[in-house]
Amino acid sequence: MDEQRRTVTVPIGDAQLPADLTLPAQPVGVVLFAHGSGSSRHSPRNVAVARTLNDRGLGTVLADLLTPIEDEVDARTAELRFDIGLLASRLTGFVDWLAVQRPAGDVPVGLFGASTGAAAALITAASRADRVAAVVSRGGRPDLAEAALAQVRTPTLLLVGGLDEEVIALNEQALAELGDVGELRVIPGATHLFEEPGTLEQVADQAGTWFTTHLSR
Repeated sequence: MDEQRRTVTVPIGDAQLPADLTLPAQPVGVVLFAHGSGSSRHSPRNVAVARTLNDRGLGTVLADLLTPIEDEVDARTAELRFDIGLLASRLTGFVDWLAVQRPAGDVPVGLFGASTGAAAALITAASRADRVAAVVSRGGRPDLAEAALAQVRTPTLLLVGGLDEEVIALNEQALAELGDVGELRVIPGATHLFEEPGTLEQVADQAGTWFTTHLSR
């Protein structure tokens, strides 16, 4: 499959944030990734999921929501990874950049959020309902989106490992707030990071189906 890959730097507020774009020749949609606690756009799990989405004709944007200096601070204090307001504002900035710069053309946008990135994705979906057409959460903390959950009108898939009992409970609470737009699916035998054989592939496959269903016009 012919595809274009490049790294861009996106100005959002006073930050300059890097992102890796992969665009098939004629993408049916583009999925923006919001990584989780202590991770980056180089997360091997998100990169693996992105490759599966690319194989299905979806463009992907793997973005860093923190600057290198902020990353250094967070590595010591672990405080910025839970600053959901900051992460959401940065992610929303990326959605707006896609709308203005249109590197993938005029295609629908999906959001893939892991861990705390899932909360940022849902806040962004609530504030950009006209631009975000689907959300997938992997082992996410959608509960941290708090009041924004009830405002989400975007089809949202919550994927949780079957052995990740605490996060299952938190996702069930969030699902009650999401109502009809939400769906919770449990991946049997998987822990929080989906490191067990075949479990991440299940995540990628279900995310791919969700996005191609909801992003294809």
